[in-house]
Amino acid sequence: AAVGAFSLREVLDAFRGCVTERREVLLEPYLSGWWGLIRFLQSLGAVFGFISKDAVAKVQIMERHRRGEQGQHYESLQSMVEFELSRGPAELRGRPDSGCRTVLRLHRALLWLQLFLEGLRTGHRDSRTSTICTDSYNASLAEHHPWVVRKAATLAFCALPSRDAFLEVMNVGPPERAVDMLGEAIPYIQSVYGITQELFAQHSLLDLP
Repeated sequence: AAVGAFSLREVLDAFRGCVTERREVLLEPYLSGWWGLIRFLQSLGAVFGFISKDAVAKVQIMERHRRGEQGQHYESLQSMVEFELSRGPAELRGRPDSGCRTVLRLHRALLWLQLFLEGLRTGHRDSRTSTICTDSYNASLAEHHPWVVRKAATLAFCALPSRDAFLEVMNVGPPERAVDMLGEAIPYIQSVYGITQELFAQHSLLDLP
């Protein structure tokens, strides 16, 4: 699914379709939004390889859950949490491929992307993308990565293209159009992030090993 050019429009549409009126987060559009974000990471070259490879692996685990025998329990994040918790905490902690653990990893990466995209949106033409990216990373994913990975990531960020090049990668036309669309997309991503954070906090799942 992750082949083809990145389109911000696709990510916007997916995350817009994620949350139901009952504030449930639907997994299908969530995963399809993630494929869009993965294409974004891949379009930036090898710099984000270590993060995009990990995200691909996690999205694929979730797709297997969705298509598996218990697929109906993986309709939404809420139904997934309820289903996996009903099997007992030991089972949840003991399964590295549990939906809760897998989504938690994606959830942490989503915060980084959300902060990074917001930084790009509000930045100036001459804002250094490496700084925006490093600040976003330090405020999100860094605390979950070992020192070696943090070091490698921060070094890699130095090679990032300019803000204009980023906005061009969005594939929605001129930079101002990309900035407008980021303004439209980010609140949907924030909303999905916020609901997930709340759900996981409520069930003490935010530190699943």
